[in-house]
Amino acid sequence: MSYYKPVFRFFRRPFKRIKLFLKQKAGWLGIPQIICYRGFGNENEFFITGRVVEDSGLAKPADRQRVWHNILATIKRFSSDEIAGVNVKAFWEDVTKIEQTDEYGFFTFNFKIDSKKGVLNKDRILLRVELLDKIVEEQPQTKANGEVLISCSTQKRIIVSDIDDTVLVSHSTQTLRKLRLMLFKNAFGRMPFEGVADFYSALKKGKNGDENYPFFFVSSSEWNLYDLLDDFFRYNNIPSGVLMLRTLNYSIYKFWKSGGGNHEHKYEKIKLLLHFYKNQKFILIGDSGQRDPEIYKRLALEFPGRVEAIYIRKVKSKKKVNLSDYHSGLVGVNTSFTEIKDSYDAIKHAQKENYIA
Repeated sequence: MSYYKPVFRFFRRPFKRIKLFLKQKAGWLGIPQIICYRGFGNENEFFITGRVVEDSGLAKPADRQRVWHNILATIKRFSSDEIAGVNVKAFWEDVTKIEQTDEYGFFTFNFKIDSKKGVLNKDRILLRVELLDKIVEEQPQTKANGEVLISCSTQKRIIVSDIDDTVLVSHSTQTLRKLRLMLFKNAFGRMPFEGVADFYSALKKGKNGDENYPFFFVSSSEWNLYDLLDDFFRYNNIPSGVLMLRTLNYSIYKFWKSGGGNHEHKYEKIKLLLHFYKNQKFILIGDSGQRDPEIYKRLALEFPGRVEAIYIRKVKSKKKVNLSDYHSGLVGVNTSFTEIKDSYDAIKHAQKENYIA
């Protein structure tokens, strides 16, 4: 069946456009909504990505929310239609740019930074995004605010972390338990691993306590879960950062496959960061349940001297992984590879290596 997947995708693309067109003509298409994902940049340029989708009416979660509310929220996240081929304008300072959404409704803006603007003294930039096209009758003005985190070359370290079974208890290797969490729990009910907030807060502060190192969360979870993950970090006092997620390749009927795949996109996104932040060292944090050890070692060897440390949380998995196999070859590139059973193991190692106070 995998042989036919590229062909299926080829025919699916125009089908999605036709479906959207028919919903629009029939008056079934909901009000469009712009979602801006937290962007990233350095002293020279910055990027921000977002999406135009049909507003699903997704409300903010509440503590002790009823199970059926959580199930409905999950269905809404994976069922709303993306809106392709529409024009979006971004405003920053005195500069405006216009981009068109791709087949999945995504847009990306890239702004060059003039050093005279004083951005070097900021750790974040705010901008405004506006939908230019009219899609439905009586459409209100559709706007959104975007946030970009800036990390200049004076900051010596970048922290990159996986999410599922590294920060968030997800049971990624156990389908039924993973499905139960996705359906029945919201951002309040999902549990972080013990000590994660302490470890990540200490890494952000650094050895001196005021370094404010940036975080990137590179995950195989889909963009459809962005709001849940962003809320989860905030509710659990885990440092906010840039989320780099994956485009949904499945239909609503296969949402339980969320977080699966070959995870190669993790390699590509961390590699992009290593190229973009050429002067910084990296700390990579993941788990043994998927391909994190393999991907992180590959990056450390490809960028010798750039990856200071790799932390891998050992999790239960049907596939037996011998983490000792990943130690070889890393000494020569000055990368430590540390297996941890919990965040307190990682804290002890990070203190010893002077990554944290």
